Amino acid sequence: MASVQIADVRKAYGSTQVIHGVDIDIDDGEFVILVGPSGCGKSTLLRMIAGLENISGGEIRIGPKVVNDVPPKERDIAMVFQNYALYPHMTVADNMAFSMKLRKAPKAEIEERVSKAAQILGLGNLLERYPRQLSGGQRQRVAMGRAIVRDPQVFLFDEPLSNLDAKLRVQMRTEIKELHQRLKTTTVYVTHDQIEAMTMADKIVVMHDGIIEQMGAPLDLYDKPANLFVAAFIGSPSMNLLKGKILASGFETEGGVVWPVGQHPADSNGKAAVFGIRPEHIHLDANGLEAEVVVIEPMGSETQVVVRCGGQNLTCVFRERITAKPGETIRITPDTSVTHLFDAATGKRL
Repeated sequence: MASVQIADVRKAYGSTQVIHGVDIDIDDGEFVILVGPSGCGKSTLLRMIAGLENISGGEIRIGPKVVNDVPPKERDIAMVFQNYALYPHMTVADNMAFSMKLRKAPKAEIEERVSKAAQILGLGNLLERYPRQLSGGQRQRVAMGRAIVRDPQVFLFDEPLSNLDAKLRVQMRTEIKELHQRLKTTTVYVTHDQIEAMTMADKIVVMHDGIIEQMGAPLDLYDKPANLFVAAFIGSPSMNLLKGKILASGFETEGGVVWPVGQHPADSNGKAAVFGIRPEHIHLDANGLEAEVVVIEPMGSETQVVVRCGGQNLTCVFRERITAKPGETIRITPDTSVTHLFDAATGKRL
């Protein structure tokens, strides 16, 4: 195992800059997830750690060693790809053992490592099958087993669950997290799915247009997003964001509705801002603000309700059953201890 240091790393294709001086410190044994929308640079950064992309500037260290010019095969990393990348003519056992056979490792060592990895991943009864005889989840386990057999310093995962159905993704999230807790190998994982990031990571790095918007523990990003981009990206359903201005009595939206808020910065009366409130932090209150029910989405354990308040739509998540029908009026209020205010011009948290 080893730490990974990414210092002022840049990547350009000709005159087009795609990574703009990224700095990330990944501790030994840490599970770090790079998350962001398509085109934000997360996969490019992962490929630079792997050595599959050249670095235009900056420095990457794996352990104490600078690896900028080190070939991928000498970086002591193992990568799990989105498309599994299994050899169709080889059995599960041969796929998992392939990298060790290339290194001419002793047969006994290969068999021991393959057997151990198969036991960890529940593949013991599938070792003689071919990839075509496996489900998507089993193929992904084989790809993970091939990485485990190498016993690398760092695991790299490039959107490994995106080809799986929703139920299997949930199951595989648990399995990958449990695997990391058992092996304690430093892991860098790329995904566009913020739910994957929230549920699996020790540390999340939110990227956008080749820069880091915010980095920290999942709940730190959820509870205190640094700017509007992170506020909107982290959380499902996403945070409600309303434009308006700060008043001494609360926050007045462009529709003229005054929302109660928690603390706001001194001397901010009349300042243009964006008010943020997460759907689960809006509650039913007989003395609250009037809101028209637009859509009701029963989820079983909770109910998502889209309401219109002051001409703007908001999403609410209620744990209790809702008897109101679309077109009817309910009264709502925010939990003022968890409201958010952002500067309208810069998008930064106030």
